[in-house]
Amino acid sequence: MNSPSDKIAITINTLLYIIQKIGGIGDFHKVFKILYFADQKHLARYGSAITEDKYIAMTYGPVPSMAYDIVKSIRGDGLMATFQDQFTPYFELVGKYSIRAKINPDLDYLSESEMLCLNESVSESEQLTFQKRTDKSHDSAWHNADENGEMSLMDIAKVGGANNGMIAYIRESIENEEAAFG
Repeated sequence: MNSPSDKIAITINTLLYIIQKIGGIGDFHKVFKILYFADQKHLARYGSAITEDKYIAMTYGPVPSMAYDIVKSIRGDGLMATFQDQFTPYFELVGKYSIRAKINPDLDYLSESEMLCLNESVSESEQLTFQKRTDKSHDSAWHNADENGEMSLMDIAKVGGANNGMIAYIRESIENEEAAFG
């Protein structure tokens, strides 16, 4: 388990990576759905999420909680608004719902397997319309969660194609983390 500051750095660099891959600017919905679909793949194949973020089942699909707090803070909103100055060196708000990457990602924060899953997700989802991304993300993991509730990593992995062995591994990893860190 990474420290909170490591999680923030990983999330920042993952967002920068996605934004760079889609041309340097992206709306929140597109960036978040690309991350979600990449996390499905990474969970199913390797048993871990890319950013360790929690996904919330919101109206227009899964939203990575910390990533959303970071981008909201750039416009002065949300739980992390007081940390706006920490994120503006990386991102610039474009309109109300898009962000531009101001720097390149530090690839030391991303593994080869994570970049592979992110690249596949960009390739599959970059050209989808808002509605098609929303529909694609309204999968069984999203349906199994309460509205505005946290989505299950096991459900996300199942949607990504995880086999029973990988689901058992993820379940055990979560149990071990909860036992160690509460």
